[in-house]
Amino acid sequence: MARIDLRGDALPEGSALRDLLPRADFDVLAALEKVRPICEAVHHRGDAALIDYAEKFDGVRLASVRVPAQALAEALEQLDPAVRAALEESIRRARLVHREQRRAAHTTQVVPGGSVTEKWVPVERVGLYAPGGRSVYPSSVIMNAVPAQEAGVASMALASPPQKEFGGLPHPTILAACALLGIDEVYAVGGAQAVAMFAHGTESCPPANMVTGPGNIWVAAAKRYFTGKIGIDTEAGPTEIAILADETADPVHVASDLISQAEHDPLAAAVLVTDSVELAEAVEKELEPQVAATKHIEDRIVPALSGRQSAIVLVDGVDEGLRVVDAYGAEHLEIQTADAAAVAGRVKNAGAIFVGAWAPVSLGDYCAGSNHVLPTGGCACHSSGLSVQSFLRGIHIVDYTRDALAEVAHHVVTLAEAEDLPAHGAAIKARFGWKVPESK
Repeated sequence: MARIDLRGDALPEGSALRDLLPRADFDVLAALEKVRPICEAVHHRGDAALIDYAEKFDGVRLASVRVPAQALAEALEQLDPAVRAALEESIRRARLVHREQRRAAHTTQVVPGGSVTEKWVPVERVGLYAPGGRSVYPSSVIMNAVPAQEAGVASMALASPPQKEFGGLPHPTILAACALLGIDEVYAVGGAQAVAMFAHGTESCPPANMVTGPGNIWVAAAKRYFTGKIGIDTEAGPTEIAILADETADPVHVASDLISQAEHDPLAAAVLVTDSVELAEAVEKELEPQVAATKHIEDRIVPALSGRQSAIVLVDGVDEGLRVVDAYGAEHLEIQTADAAAVAGRVKNAGAIFVGAWAPVSLGDYCAGSNHVLPTGGCACHSSGLSVQSFLRGIHIVDYTRDALAEVAHHVVTLAEAEDLPAHGAAIKARFGWKVPESK
């Protein structure tokens, strides 16, 4: 891993500090032009375009993009019992956390006879996306479906790429997770075309109001293409881990956690921020045997750890380390320092924070109860991870009596005239015989 030494001099502010930190190249704008014809083809040709793209990109000719109910049932029946038990526990814990996120309607009595109520209404229909590239992600099915279900979304469909080795169906573990969650509308569609299917609708799939779920750059580009037509969660980029650690951290733990994210993708980012040269050297030494002992070495882990997006960043102290990780805004941030909870409490920008040696990112990926669909690429400085709130819309209900309106009418008219919008004021005057009531 590369080293970036930020010791000695005062750390720069804002974007100047961000520019010193490693980040993967992920040009969604360039990909946008390549997905445009795919999205338009789905718009105009519907299922036929989806079937053609499955043949082109996934190497399989489908008879239909809709997954039969029998395939879902069979996938669950044939699921390894240990995997089923793990998925069920992941679902149970996710429901515990996300159920607590529900919002209740709240009414504010502004004046006697005048109130504003905010009620929360779920999105009517959501399209969920589960990747199917280098790895299979039934956990992502859970992380997308559970908050939508707890929000009360009435209609939900899931798309995942067709797999040639499974006869054109999505991976059976994906199908089994859908069955466990009660999702019976599943499509063997991947990439930008899946987002287009949900945005436009086809003969098989009604359009959705929102699309969520991680994916590759083509999925991210399609989300950007349809922003404004449909709601999205985020343009998910390559996964990231940042670890803020001091001399108390165990280099075995730190190295293993860096590797755990590097195995996702050759563009995955693994960043260690530390004030301990001794820890940095120990981690570098520990990486070698741990990498050699695992899987996906040459195609993912080595390119990820040696890429420009990964580095060991040396700082003068934990305070400086906090400034660095806040500037970085990691998707996953581990705090492995003395008094880790107190340090974690000072963090401003992160998708999720993992406190101490016994809360690794892997726990959050599967069974912490938290959500692992999180902002990447520094977007944690302005965006949140997926939650029940992602699927809810706040609607204000304004309820005023005649007397309550009369009390404030002169202010409304004054402001309307100040903005040169006399018809706004006239709408008030019309209710009082064109004479604005005097304030009491």
